Amino acid sequence: MRAFVDGEIVAQTRRALFLSETRHPTRYYIPPEDVRREFLMPSRKTSVCPYKGTATYWSLRVGDRVIEDAVWAYLDPLPERADIRGYFCFYPEKISRLEVEGETTTQAAPGQEIRT
Repeated sequence: MRAFVDGEIVAQTRRALFLSETRHPTRYYIPPEDVRREFLMPSRKTSVCPYKGTATYWSLRVGDRVIEDAVWAYLDPLPERADIRGYFCFYPEKISRLEVEGETTTQAAPGQEIRT
């Protein structure tokens, strides 16, 4: 699987974990070593999931563009979801394109959720 922002690959892996989540599309969690961390900027946002724990967010900066709160990870998940500890997940609707097994799952409209 590969995650793109404006033609730049920001993550690429063959080891993603696929999670089906209630009322959400399948989420793809990527091992930290397969994410280009130079594009990540810490965010102040957090959220809580009763099944996974507290999520920490990052924004993406690619060139002059910033995509707010586009990526999250559970740095200290609940014991039942220890398998996703530190794995990153991208909002497919916020990035330019997310490919899974060569197929595009979501492509944002030009400029959607992207701010300069």
